[in-house]
Amino acid sequence: MIFRNIACLMSLLAAIALGGCATSPEMRATPDDVKIIELTQAILALGPQVDPAEAARAARVAVQYPRQLAVAYNVTDSAIVHNMKVNAGLRPRGLCWHWAHDMEARLMQEDFDTLALHQSIANADATFRIEHSSVVISARGDGMFDGLILDPWRFGGALYWGSPRDDSAYKWRPRQEVWDYKRERRAGLNPAPL
Repeated sequence: MIFRNIACLMSLLAAIALGGCATSPEMRATPDDVKIIELTQAILALGPQVDPAEAARAARVAVQYPRQLAVAYNVTDSAIVHNMKVNAGLRPRGLCWHWAHDMEARLMQEDFDTLALHQSIANADATFRIEHSSVVISARGDGMFDGLILDPWRFGGALYWGSPRDDSAYKWRPRQEVWDYKRERRAGLNPAPL
């Protein structure tokens, strides 16, 4: 039954994406439609237990909601420049942890049964790199490294996703592990490097 549902979902999504010339302009797939289809497939690939409807909902929220946040945060520059504006009090929100928190809160509203969310931090121990936070989605029961980073901050509201292990820009760690590392460091202990 689940394979039949996946096949039906993929056929429907492909028809929407590839409809192009056969449909009216308002029915053609947008770049975000294509991203939603691709992310849905990536989420489904996390495991056979992932419900296709949940994967599609998660993908839709993960692609569309950051666009709304970019407007709410008044993002008009690169992520780094926007960070400077937030830190200078010129913008209300838009630091990476704002994106991560707001994205996770929105995804949690979907009340997934077959998907789980994880909080992650990168570069916590890097001297010349800024720390970066994001949310990870995985199949329920799997760990953070088995999931997909959902990073809306990196491109100012245009979602980046990929494996935490394969992200060449950031070395991701579970948030609690980073917090434990920082606590040990502040206490004068010599924690193992992240």
